[in-house]
Amino acid sequence: MKSSFDELHGADQRVRDHYQVYQQWLARQPEASMRARRDEAEMIFRRVGITFAVYGAKDEDGAGTERLIPFDLIPRVIPKQEWVSMEAGLRQRVTALNRFIHDVYHGQEILKAGIVPAEQVLKNAQYRPEMAGVNVPGDIYSHISGIDIVRAGNADGSGTYYVLEDNLRVPSGVSYMLENRKMMMRLFPDLFSMHRVAPVQHYPDLLLETLRAVAPAGVNEPTVVVLTPGMYNSAYFEHAFLAQQMGVELVEGQDLFVRDGFVYMRTTQGPRRVDVIYRRVDDDFLDPKAFRADSTLGCAGLLDVYRAGNITLSNAIGTGIADDKSIYPYVPKMIEFYLGEKPILHNVPTYLCREKDDLQYVLDHMHELVVKEVHGAGGYGMLVGPAATKAEIAEFSAVVKGNPTNYIAQPTLSLSTCPTFVEAGIAPRHIDLRPYVLSSGKGVQTVPGGLTRVALKEGSLVVNSSQGGGTKDTWVLEA
Repeated sequence: MKSSFDELHGADQRVRDHYQVYQQWLARQPEASMRARRDEAEMIFRRVGITFAVYGAKDEDGAGTERLIPFDLIPRVIPKQEWVSMEAGLRQRVTALNRFIHDVYHGQEILKAGIVPAEQVLKNAQYRPEMAGVNVPGDIYSHISGIDIVRAGNADGSGTYYVLEDNLRVPSGVSYMLENRKMMMRLFPDLFSMHRVAPVQHYPDLLLETLRAVAPAGVNEPTVVVLTPGMYNSAYFEHAFLAQQMGVELVEGQDLFVRDGFVYMRTTQGPRRVDVIYRRVDDDFLDPKAFRADSTLGCAGLLDVYRAGNITLSNAIGTGIADDKSIYPYVPKMIEFYLGEKPILHNVPTYLCREKDDLQYVLDHMHELVVKEVHGAGGYGMLVGPAATKAEIAEFSAVVKGNPTNYIAQPTLSLSTCPTFVEAGIAPRHIDLRPYVLSSGKGVQTVPGGLTRVALKEGSLVVNSSQGGGTKDTWVLEA
C-alpha cells in the first residue's frame, strides 16, 4: 500500500508552490465567513435544483429522496506542467480504447494476437454481437469519456497519478464541474484575479461541436438531442442542464419514432428528423425490438437505423466492453498494440479473480485489498478490505468464491488528500479526479481539470456521491 500524498504540503511540510497564494488568502479568512459562504452555496444549489436521486432511499413519507451533492469551498489546485502530462496521457488512453472497441467489433486483431483473451471479450455481458461489422462515423465509439484518476505517494515524497477506472458508457458528473466553477467565481471573485485559472465554461460548446462532428455522412446541419430516461433518473438534472447549455432538445423515448429508416422527434410543428442522439440511457433499454422488450425508455427500431448509418448514438452501443473492470488490466497493452507507445498514465496493479493464482491471493489478502464487481459502479458491489470487519470479509469472500469471474481486486491506494472545509474546520480528506475527454474523428479534446470528488468522512476512501462523497472545483493553473 502506497502512502498518502498531501496535495497541499510537501515532504518537508512546506506549502507547495502552486498553493502558496491560495493558502495565504485562506489563512486570512474568518471561519464564520467561510461557513456563511458554504451556507450561501447550499441555498443557491437548492434553488437551482442541482440534486441527484438516491435509488432505494425513501423519505419519511415513503417518497424517493433527492439530495444535494455536498460542495466544498476549498479548490483542488493542479499546476500547469502536471496537467499537460496528464492531458497527454488521457488523449493517448482514450485513443487506444476507441481503437480497441472498433477492433473487437471488426477484425479482432488484438484477440488473434492473444493480447486480450478472446473469452474475456466475446463472452462478456458488455459485448454486443449486434455491433459486429457496424461502422460508426470516424470509428469513434466513446465520444465522451470520464477517466477516474487518483494520486498516491511515493517513498521520496513525490506523487504518482494512476488511472483507477475508465467510464465510457454514460459518464456523469460534468454538470457539477461546471456549476462548481460558477459557484466559486460567484463566492470568491477576488481569488480568480489572484490566480490564472484555466477556464472550463466552454465545455458545452466543445460537447456540441463533438456531437455535430460525428453526424452521419452527408448531414451538414445535424439535429442533436439529449435522450434521458426521465425525471426520476439520478442524473436527470445533468441531462436537462446539458441540453439547455447546448441549446438542443431534451427528449424521452416516447418523443422519438422510426419511419422509413430514420429517427424522428415529435414536435409541435410536426416530425423532425434527428441525426445525433447523446443518449443517457443504457444499451439494454435503447430499443425494445433489439434488447429488452419491456423497456419504455428507448425507441423501437433504433438499432436498425443505427446499423444502417442513419443516426449516430453517443456513446456507441457496445462501448461498455472497454470500461468493464475485467478489461481494464489490458489497457496498457492496448496502448502499445495500437499506438506503438508506452503508457503515459499507469494502471493500478489489478488481480483478476477468474485466474486461479490471482483468486487465491485475493482470498488470502482480502483484508488489505479493494475488491470490486467488474460491472459495479457508484461505490456499490465492492469491499474496502482495511475498513471492513472480519464478518464482512468472510461474507464477501464467499460471494467471490461463488462467482470469481465477476470480481477484480486492487491494492488499497491511499488516495491523495486535499484540505477540505468540514464541520470541525479545515482538515485533509481523500480525493480523486474525473477529467472529461471528448473524441471525434477530428481529434481528442479536454477541458482543463475535471470533477474532483472528495470523501467527506474522515479516513474514508469512497468518494462517490451515493456513498456520502462531495465535490470540489478543480483549478488548473495556466502559469
